[in-house]
Amino acid sequence: MGKRERKISKFTGRWITEQGAGTVEYVIVVLVAIVIGAGLLAFGNQVSGQVTKTGGSISSWFSKANGTGGTGGGNAGGGGGGTDSRIEELKEKDPADWTLDDQKAVAEDIGKKGNSSELYAKAKAAMDAGTEWSITLTDGKTMTYRIIGINHDDLADGSGKTGLTFLNSSAIRYYNDLSYKPNGLFNRMNATNTTAGGWEASELRQKMNSGEIWNLMPSDFQSKVETVKKLTNNVGDDYDAPVTATADRLFLLSYSEIVETPYSEWLDWSWIGNEGTQYEAFKGKVTENNSGNDCLKSNVCLWERTVFPIDSTAFLFVYIDGDPTYSCDPAQLHFVCPAFCF
Repeated sequence: MGKRERKISKFTGRWITEQGAGTVEYVIVVLVAIVIGAGLLAFGNQVSGQVTKTGGSISSWFSKANGTGGTGGGNAGGGGGGTDSRIEELKEKDPADWTLDDQKAVAEDIGKKGNSSELYAKAKAAMDAGTEWSITLTDGKTMTYRIIGINHDDLADGSGKTGLTFLNSSAIRYYNDLSYKPNGLFNRMNATNTTAGGWEASELRQKMNSGEIWNLMPSDFQSKVETVKKLTNNVGDDYDAPVTATADRLFLLSYSEIVETPYSEWLDWSWIGNEGTQYEAFKGKVTENNSGNDCLKSNVCLWERTVFPIDSTAFLFVYIDGDPTYSCDPAQLHFVCPAFCF
């Protein structure tokens, strides 16, 4: 303890008079202070850098977790780089090569942006060209389908429009396959000859939304189908029947969704032109409201969800020449062409 006190006393009290040795000691102390200070500064910079790095990592982690930033986070929120990249990819891809995931992505973009979507023109070109896609049903058969509507149908929850509406286009394949039994996509509307309750109460609607026809659809397809609002006379043969809405995943087309204007002799039925509007794919192509239309021709008769206006025991169907005003008893078997939306 004594030695330490003498050293401090010599440095602080006698350095002016003992300039030789005192100056040397002063220089040494200053150098030591500089070295220590430099070391502390370097250590501080290192700690600061590490804190900054760690903070950056934590910030990046939270950004990724929230889908708002960082690598791979652009697909969430307001549409980052991942979404933009997907749109650019689909703009360059031939619609004929669109996968189910591609079709869903296109539909969602159009559903959000309408005709301002960069994919709108691509989808319309595919619709106009009659481009078809296919899926394998759970019974091993193939169902082909095409676009008939763009930004057309309303989501059942009222949150907006669906981007794309499709229609099964493969009924003829079932007709020519003699091993295909009278079930699934070859079905009756009701077990008895009645239109009471219309489409809403029909046996066929139940099969298409939760029964055997819905179950024909593969799971990856089912997961992409949107539930939409469909307008129909759900009473039956009634001049002044109200048009009411049902929530459907698979549905039949109505008469007014096929033709531009209703058949003039049916105009006394107030509901006849109010079961939805003509789909875009039929505009300028389905021009006859009570006779044949080339774009609807088939080797089979196809059910509609519209009741026959002048008969309480019949539903409409599209005849083989493309005439949408034919009718028959609900208990008869006809082909089912499901429509659906992504």
